[in-house]
Amino acid sequence: MERIIPWSRLLALVEPTTPSRSLGEGRHPILLETMLRIHLLQHFFNYSDPGMEEALYDVPLLREFACIDLVVDVVPDETTILKFRHLLERHGLAERFLAEINALLEARGLLLKRGTVVDATLIAAPPSTKNRAGKRDPEMSSTQKGEQWHFGMKAPIGVDLDSKRVHTVVCTTAKGADARVIERLLHGRERSVHGDRAYTSNSRHPLASDPRRGVLWCIPFKRPRGGELDPEQAKINRLLARLRARVEHLLRVLKCPFGYRKVRHRGIRKNAAAITTQFALANLYLVRRQLLAMAG
Repeated sequence: MERIIPWSRLLALVEPTTPSRSLGEGRHPILLETMLRIHLLQHFFNYSDPGMEEALYDVPLLREFACIDLVVDVVPDETTILKFRHLLERHGLAERFLAEINALLEARGLLLKRGTVVDATLIAAPPSTKNRAGKRDPEMSSTQKGEQWHFGMKAPIGVDLDSKRVHTVVCTTAKGADARVIERLLHGRERSVHGDRAYTSNSRHPLASDPRRGVLWCIPFKRPRGGELDPEQAKINRLLARLRARVEHLLRVLKCPFGYRKVRHRGIRKNAAAITTQFALANLYLVRRQLLAMAG
């Protein structure tokens, strides 16, 4: 990550939002690049603000990545880390980080954007009311998936079909209908759009779309009630399922290596910024070997 993250491009986005290259008044100044590196470390290892402060003292490798020398530098406390995160959220920089990283990948031929796979993943939220407010997060909701109920939020994403990279993230409450946000998940240059039955409508299914006139909607056929699909439609459904499965590779990075299985903040907006940053870093993680080879 040290070698493949476009540090200069990300710092160019953050720098105009800060009054100077150092943060904090009445304290030792902390370089903006150090704060950005710490912010990304939080997403790599899913640290909370106090957990990030403790890890910087305990783990030399994290201090090295953040360019902190305990002899001459000051480790930022959890309040400084919190304020920097709020700064990024206030200026909507998570979406700009994703756009900047995708522009880099597209310039190097690692993001093609000829087709889009739309899908959504559930992110759990604490259902307990044992907190200071005495209630659950009002912006979260419950939804049923299969035979289980989940409380939290939903992150619908648009993923490039060929490269398996996220290009659009739209966060909603868990009970929000997937079909309502599908237009926001498209970038407008798709030749085909792949999705499951949650995204179907009268105009969004294979028989109603014409690739010569517009987008080809690759939505699986619905099995008739009390019957079975004909062999040709069943074969098409299997092929479409194999293409949609590419999204799961990306979601695995989010929830396994990065460990982002539960929300860390209250409210959709704060968590949306965190999830968008996670997907931006996941895009880099999936192509790290190609980028390292290009860098020599």
